[in-house]
Amino acid sequence: MYYVVMPKRDIRDNLATEQYLMNQKSFDEPLLLFYIEAPCIIVGRNQNTFEEINQTYVEEHGITVTRRLSGGGAVYQDLGNLCFSFVVDAKDQTFGDFKSFVQPIVTALQKMGASSVEVSGRNDILVDGKKFSGNAMYTRNGKTFSHGTLSFDVDLDVLTKALNVPADKIASKGIKSIRSRVTNIKPYLRPEFQGLTTEQFRDRLIKEIFGVADLAEVADKEYRLTAEDQAAIDLIAQDTYRNWNWVYGKNPQFSIQKRKHFDYGTIDARMLVENGRIKAITFFGDFFGPQDVHELADHLTGIIYDRGHLTTALAKLDVSQYFTGISQEQLIDLLAQ
Repeated sequence: MYYVVMPKRDIRDNLATEQYLMNQKSFDEPLLLFYIEAPCIIVGRNQNTFEEINQTYVEEHGITVTRRLSGGGAVYQDLGNLCFSFVVDAKDQTFGDFKSFVQPIVTALQKMGASSVEVSGRNDILVDGKKFSGNAMYTRNGKTFSHGTLSFDVDLDVLTKALNVPADKIASKGIKSIRSRVTNIKPYLRPEFQGLTTEQFRDRLIKEIFGVADLAEVADKEYRLTAEDQAAIDLIAQDTYRNWNWVYGKNPQFSIQKRKHFDYGTIDARMLVENGRIKAITFFGDFFGPQDVHELADHLTGIIYDRGHLTTALAKLDVSQYFTGISQEQLIDLLAQ
């Protein structure tokens, strides 16, 4: 396994780096990336940005907002957070198997004293029942990456003010607020690790994962970005992650909204129906799926809006390719109810 320590602190540059290394570089072993960001919110590929963030608070506090390629929910990060990403050949990993991807991180944290760390639900890592890591996955052109957060010393008060968490998602967890559900991993580590900076925490994790006492022992496993790499990354960041249309998009005037939280994620379908047919449909939510949900939306556009025609249209598709863990019948019940 090779690793990359990203030097920049802008989420847009780091997501562009992740995309570039996945799609435009080839490695003969899996790749492990680490990056740290100034305050930012990253929304999932299928989410409505305006609904996920507290726009006024975000603007007043200069918090960067962007969208990632993978599904899942919106996350807040600051300099107290460490992000990690594994890039592997898609044939070597089952899409949605977060537990296998994050196991090296879990094992390293347990060695550092956080003995109660465990993978829970579809994509969270918990300590003493509280979430400190969320993960998302994306696959394209034979490669899969799984990236996640590690709240080491994040300002949790800012997190709760910057994000708009839907009431139904909070209720589904059996808790009263997002603040009561999240934590930092720092207090759960052994005392000698609690005074580390985020950068020092990152370096310690790398040592634990590779089983070395000094990073010099794995210098041959570190990939450093070249000037050519950086030039290509800058173009991706500008064209995608700094692009207003990518981050916010243009939303149609919806006349029907169907929303439900399933065990594997929330689906929020907005439909414009004209003359009994679906004129436009858009899917938002924190669901996962290897295929682009816009393909499904295109397939449903123009059909008669009733259960029978929805059933016929969806019978030709594998719904699980767009919504992992959600069945065709569940989707039909949601749209036609």
